[in-house]
Amino acid sequence: MRRFATLSLSLIFLALLVLDPEPQANAQGQLSPEMQQKIDKVATDALAKSGVPSASIAVVKDGQIAYLHAYGNAKLDPATAAKPEMRYSIGSISKQFTAAAILLLQEQGKLSLDDRVGKFLPELAQANDVSIRQLLSHTSGYQDYWPQDYVMPMMLQPTTAQKILDAWARKPLDFEPGTKWQYSNTNYVIAGLIVEKTSGMPLLQFLQEKVFTPLDMKSVSDIDKAKLGDTDPTGYMRYALGPPRPAPKEGKGWLFAAGELAMPAEDLAKWDISIIDQKLMKPSSYQAFETEVLLKNGLGTRYGLGVDVSSEFGH
Repeated sequence: MRRFATLSLSLIFLALLVLDPEPQANAQGQLSPEMQQKIDKVATDALAKSGVPSASIAVVKDGQIAYLHAYGNAKLDPATAAKPEMRYSIGSISKQFTAAAILLLQEQGKLSLDDRVGKFLPELAQANDVSIRQLLSHTSGYQDYWPQDYVMPMMLQPTTAQKILDAWARKPLDFEPGTKWQYSNTNYVIAGLIVEKTSGMPLLQFLQEKVFTPLDMKSVSDIDKAKLGDTDPTGYMRYALGPPRPAPKEGKGWLFAAGELAMPAEDLAKWDISIIDQKLMKPSSYQAFETEVLLKNGLGTRYGLGVDVSSEFGH
């Protein structure tokens, strides 16, 4: 099941750590040389074991970015060292930003999570039975337009969000809304169009004004419009045990609200800090964002709105 986790072997690796107090640390939020060496070893060992050409990390301590570092080669031919300021595709983490856009519009009173899709896109299958909350939690029943782990030949050609919905979201639902959980990128294409219809502006413009600029995320790129530039890493893939090869780039329009963002690890860390500090949205929005959505039979989905929900290290 494709979650836009990235075809690229040049991955973004964001380490968000809650570190024990370090007596060797130079200042609040800073890491000791010993801790930096430990992190470097974990990262370089991971690259060596996986064969991934490069990785970029951001470590957060005491609510601040304490360490930025990149490892390996962002390009293999010619060999070009990775740098922390380089942007990587964040894949389906983009869905968190689409969900946040919906929540911000709810705060403005322009929509509700419980509004039906039919209010915005009445032509879709069972549009009056599916809520926005079910879109964002993958409990809608809309068929996934990209369940593969690769770019199919037809996806090398450009498309539009509306064409994706015409082909996949007018089909009969895979199940009745709220009765099952099934990851579906189609849900987020629908959600992205709802953001645009409600806000009156393109999704990326809305995110720039309401999310990226307030959080000082300065290097976000929309890779649905064009591939990353020459100063950013090359994406790689491989066949079985073969060598890494440059990965094909999807045609314009296939990623949209489901996986269109690229950024350096520093910007992604700023986003994560904003979630920890709850400084962009109202507490009620964060509660909806992070609360596990239940099916109609009461079973949990282990998913909120654009985020997996689980317990890690007691958190």
